[in-house]
Amino acid sequence: MSAATQPSDWTVPQEWRAYSSDEHAMWDTLYARQVAQLPSRVVPAFMEGLERLKLSERGIPDFVELSGRLRALTGWSVVAVPGLVPDEVFFEHLANRRFVAGRFIRRPEQMDYLQEPDVFHDVFGHVPLLANPVFADYMQAYGEGGLRAAKLGAIENLARLYWYTVEFGLISDGGALKLYGAGIVSSHGESVYALDDPRPARIPFRMERVMRTDYEIDDYQKNYFVIDSFKDLLRETLETDFGPIYERLRGVVPIAPGTVLEDEVCVG
Repeated sequence: MSAATQPSDWTVPQEWRAYSSDEHAMWDTLYARQVAQLPSRVVPAFMEGLERLKLSERGIPDFVELSGRLRALTGWSVVAVPGLVPDEVFFEHLANRRFVAGRFIRRPEQMDYLQEPDVFHDVFGHVPLLANPVFADYMQAYGEGGLRAAKLGAIENLARLYWYTVEFGLISDGGALKLYGAGIVSSHGESVYALDDPRPARIPFRMERVMRTDYEIDDYQKNYFVIDSFKDLLRETLETDFGPIYERLRGVVPIAPGTVLEDEVCVG
């Protein structure tokens, strides 16, 4: 699709009927592999979301049917996009309770790594927690914050918050560390690495610290940030005045991935 014909919101039809049997089989293989390892490792709300949204049904989900179930629970829907979208388009969708998802699925040789998020990462990784009312509110609040950050020239800082919560966040659940970030729960290898490997630092969440920390794009993370609960994450997001944080961080050298500051005590 050319730029001249690209809709302003970047949405496209999912074209669910165009998926081949091999593409549906790839979803089923990825799904079976993850649900076999996640129940004891992921926050319970994730498994509850899989069940409530009927994502165990075979094949790539139809976004129309999935959105109907999700909308009834938290008012969210899933819309298809051709790939990565501009930041402000992404924020606008989140602020209006629409989650954008790629419609293609990885090939067999990409089972364990691909550069651009596919429908499995976007739907399996992200959508189950959108059935949780508190996390759903956080995602909307993040989208609204993104629109403000764009006006203040602070998207990079806010992107780090998304990366270390929505994509690669850990949570303390009943005294045990659990996964909730979509980039982890949709990855067979990182689902194990994030909790079991001794190398990454698992650092208590602090908003400003997170916004100052760089991240790894093409490798497992050197550090993860641990929240106490979705309620705490939402409260901090709603109650924090991000403007002064952006001002303090303007021109400040980012903290390198894997760095543990002197006043931090790692967990797990």
